[in-house]
Parts: sequence; structure tokens; C-alpha cells
Amino acid sequence: MAKNAIFHTSSDTQSGPQLAAFQPPCLSLKAMTKTPMTLRGADLLREELRRRKSEDRPRIIAAVEEGRSHGDLKENAEYHAAREQHGFNEGRITEIEAKLSNAQIIDPTALAKTGKVVFGVTVDLVDVDTDEKMRYQIVGEDEADIKANRISVNSPIARALIGKSESDAVGVSTPKGLRELEIVAVHYL
Repeated sequence: MAKNAIFHTSSDTQSGPQLAAFQPPCLSLKAMTKTPMTLRGADLLREELRRRKSEDRPRIIAAVEEGRSHGDLKENAEYHAAREQHGFNEGRITEIEAKLSNAQIIDPTALAKTGKVVFGVTVDLVDVDTDEKMRYQIVGEDEADIKANRISVNSPIARALIGKSESDAVGVSTPKGLRELEIVAVHYL
């Protein structure tokens, strides 16, 4: 029996040493689950990874070598800037590789066209009160871009829409208050 598996308390003299219960290391559920990502989002990440590895990395390494050649590294701003840029680039490469390895890639065009709102679809909506029309594609967190009408699957609007069908009305809590939106059409683009 390992020494570190025994706990001693002030009452140990009467009842003897207490054995510690084995507790396995905690694994987060996030590390074990796949992250949804559209085919377009995965392609964009792959392209960024290719660019960072084949174009940015060699350019940054050359800048580090150039900075090193200038001599004294303690007061060499070029060298320190290049090293910082190198660290950022390598960190981003690691982050992209992790995201791609943990991605569940979904092609919206290959989904069954049931009229239900699911990850990857494009939804036409109308605000019941103002008649404002809007169109959003529901995408992964890294792909969200409100200017391009792509909203995260975790956004309040997307969470309210998931699982609903065409002509359903949903209440969405927004910073401007509760909005009632009607689903006009669901597109599998």
C-alpha cells in the first residue's frame, strides 16, 4: 500500500489510519464531445492552418534569424517582436489543429429537408411586431459573423429556433426585450 494513500487525523490513534478513496482525474465533458462546424467553417480553418504553417511560419522564423543576426538580444526589439509573433502563430496553429480534430463537420446541403431548424440551416424570419425580415445561418461559435448573417448555435436566437419548423413562432429574449419571431422558411444551403 502506498504511503500517500493513507490519511492521518487526530483520531487515528484510536481508530487507526484511514485509507483514502481513489478518485480518478476529472475529465471535462467539453473535451469529450464533438463541436459542430459547417463544411465551410472547416474549410476556412484548414486554409488558415495551411497558410500559417507554409507561409507565416517560414517568414516569422526568417525574421527571428534576422533579429538574432543584429547582435545583442537583450535590447533587440526586432528579435523580441519576431519571437512574440512566432509564439502567437504557433499557439494559433495548435488551437486550429485542436478545433479540427474535435469538430463534427456538418454539410447543410446533405441534411434531410424536413423543414425543421437544425444546425447549419439558413432561416428566414419575420418579427411579428415590426414585420422586420431577417435571414440567419446557424453555425458554430468560431464561424459566427453577424455582419454576414451567421449566428452561433449558442446564441439566444439560435437556441430558440433549433427544433422548430416553418410557420412556428418563437419568443426570443434579446437585449432589446422579448421578440416574437415567425419562421418563414428553412433553407438547406
